[in-house]
Amino acid sequence: MVIHWFETLESTHHYLITALRNGTLFAPCGVGADIQTNGVGSRGNRWIGEGGNLFFSFCLEEKALPLDLPLASVSIYFSALMKEILAEQASKVWLKWPNDFYLDTQKIGGMITTKIGSNIVGSVGLNIAFAPENFGKLDIAIAPALLAKMLVEKITEKKTWKKVFSNYKIEFDKNRSYSFHLDGKLVSLKDAILCDDGSIELENKKVYSLR
Repeated sequence: MVIHWFETLESTHHYLITALRNGTLFAPCGVGADIQTNGVGSRGNRWIGEGGNLFFSFCLEEKALPLDLPLASVSIYFSALMKEILAEQASKVWLKWPNDFYLDTQKIGGMITTKIGSNIVGSVGLNIAFAPENFGKLDIAIAPALLAKMLVEKITEKKTWKKVFSNYKIEFDKNRSYSFHLDGKLVSLKDAILCDDGSIELENKKVYSLR
């Protein structure tokens, strides 16, 4: 996978999606930036950061994903791969359902995914060197471009969903004291049941990450 790196972009996510639609870039490829001025977070929020942090988007064809991967949980899959990389570097980062990176009680990043035709676009933001107020930053030092390269390499290993998810669910109990946004309101994860497809059962309702 070729990675295109820029000094500054408004949003790696928007840049890659636009390039795919215009036919100027093709899957598989990646787009990273040293500085992102108007990044995209979950639920339409902005994810902006300083130099030294990770701003990276990548795309691959849906057919390149593991056959057992539930498409609705693809963002969990990519997040779990990134968490695996960070753990190999001795980070104590954990994943809050479905795909937010946390260190202790502070959010330090997140992953979103978008389907564009037959392509899946994943975008990750991670505070490595700097963190806005009320956010945390990574507990290890690593170059953003290197981390992006390691993620691409991990994705191309094409690990099965079953293997990746088995590690993800081990730490799910850490979610019990947290909430997430559902239909515009905060819902507690205290009594959530994690299903094998990455969804959760809550109040007799099955909820997928879908982001």
